[in-house]
Formats: sequence, C-alpha cells, structure tokens
Amino acid sequence: MATTQGKPMRADARRNYERLLIEARVAFLERGTDASLEDIARSAGVGIGTLYRHFPDRFALMEAVFQGEVDTLEAEAAALAGAERGPFDALLAWVRAYVTWVGTFRGVATALLHEGRMANCHTQLTSTAEKLVVRAQEAGELHPDATTRDVLRLANAISYAAEKAAQKTPDDVDVADRLLKLAVEGLRR
Repeated sequence: MATTQGKPMRADARRNYERLLIEARVAFLERGTDASLEDIARSAGVGIGTLYRHFPDRFALMEAVFQGEVDTLEAEAAALAGAERGPFDALLAWVRAYVTWVGTFRGVATALLHEGRMANCHTQLTSTAEKLVVRAQEAGELHPDATTRDVLRLANAISYAAEKAAQKTPDDVDVADRLLKLAVEGLRR
C-alpha cells in the first residue's frame, strides 16, 4: 500500500497522488520538466497544497514520475549484460536507451546532471551504469580512464545538446545519435 512519510495513505489521498503523477507526466512530456506545478495540480483536480503535501518540491515530483523509467533502464542493463554481445556494445546500447529516455522529457538531462536532485534516480542510474562500465573495462573494451560519472555526464550532455539543437532545427532528428557515435570513438579502447 502506498505510504506518505511511513503512514498508509487514505483512499482519497492515494487517488490524488496517482492523478498528480499522471498529470505531471503529461505536462512534462508536453511542456518539459519546468511545467507549472499549479497547472499540474489544477489538471489533477487538486489544489497546489495537495501537490506539495505529496511532493515537497519539483524534483520529488519528477523522481516519482520517472522512477518507472529508471527501473526499466536498470532491467535493460541487466538483460544487456546477460546477452550475447560484447561488454562495450552492451554499455553502448544502454547509453543509447538512456539518451533516448532523457531526450523524451525536456529538462531531465539538466536535472540529472545535479547529483542532489532526484537523488534516488541518480543513485540507481549510477549503480546501473557502473556495472556495465566495470564489465566493459574488465574486458579491455572501454578506455581505462573512463569513469561511470564520465559516461553519465557524457550521455546527459549529448541529450542536452540534442534538446537544444531540436529547438533550432526540429527536422534534424538524428543529432543525439550522431553525437553518441562521435563520443563512442573516444570511449572505445
């Protein structure tokens, strides 16, 4: 059962919480992660105070909205590590999935660059990437100087650059992939 601060939620509070997550997801997809919290609350049919009771700040709301995708990325990393592909190719496939996810929501790349924001998601993503990075380095396929933090920063930077490029040239949909291919040559041993 869902809880807030260790206590079980009443049915109406649980409904409000779930509506807020749904409306925030829609708003983040349509307007980016800086979408108005007041608009999200209004769309969910609750007051701004209710939103803040469940989510003390924007980043707590973002973390709750994006936790499912982070779990999916973790499962994908495990599947890639167990697949019959080289460790570097597994890392690259995961980074590509990560860049695609981050690119879906304008503003997520910036939020994930700050370690104090969305702390649980950040920690889980770092742990997930670490396993793939270590595996690729142990196989001698990833440059030994590359750190997990470097790989994630690079992925976030690519996502951010692609987001900004899309604002200027929306028809150039392959920016992230091109940048990732260029970066890969620097990572591959």
